Amino acid sequence: MEIHRFEKLWVALSLLLIVGFIGTVTYGAVGAGVKMVDESGGTVDANALNDHPRFGEPGTYQTGENEYEVYVVARQFLFEPGTNEPIRVPAGSTVTFHITSSDVIHGFEVAGTNINAMVIPGQVADVTVRFEETRNYGIICHEYCGAAHHTMEGQIQVVPQSEFSSADLQNPDAFADQNDPVDDADAEEEDN
Repeated sequence: MEIHRFEKLWVALSLLLIVGFIGTVTYGAVGAGVKMVDESGGTVDANALNDHPRFGEPGTYQTGENEYEVYVVARQFLFEPGTNEPIRVPAGSTVTFHITSSDVIHGFEVAGTNINAMVIPGQVADVTVRFEETRNYGIICHEYCGAAHHTMEGQIQVVPQSEFSSADLQNPDAFADQNDPVDDADAEEEDN
């Protein structure tokens, strides 16, 4: 059986295209470090977020010098915090976002950065980023979540260190006195 040379060419190009697609997916998974959603962030009870120690009072928590954790709850059709009140973090800090949903699947994308997570009810997505410059970033939901999905947006304000205060934190006393840290041994001595 004779196969026309143009048919051979198209079969070869089709196979080359398939190999290219497989190579692209492999590179994205291995070479570029693109990760799929997993359970590394842990899980929470989506119906009892108000009882959770951090998601019950979502916001910015200081965990160390220039280190912050931001707990965000995505709900139809807002980010808490983020929509009604912006998330404020100081410039030059490392911020870990812990994001979950209380109702349906949402997206959490910070425009102008590589922060992009799928937010699944009961699943905690963790994303760590360093904000170097002062500016405002927009947060958008990129997963369709209902009739008002297009209105689901928020804001992150990266402010100079001099403008960031304990009023921006959910735990303002955690690192109030950076010069005199209290460790567990000191606390036990004070109790005795």
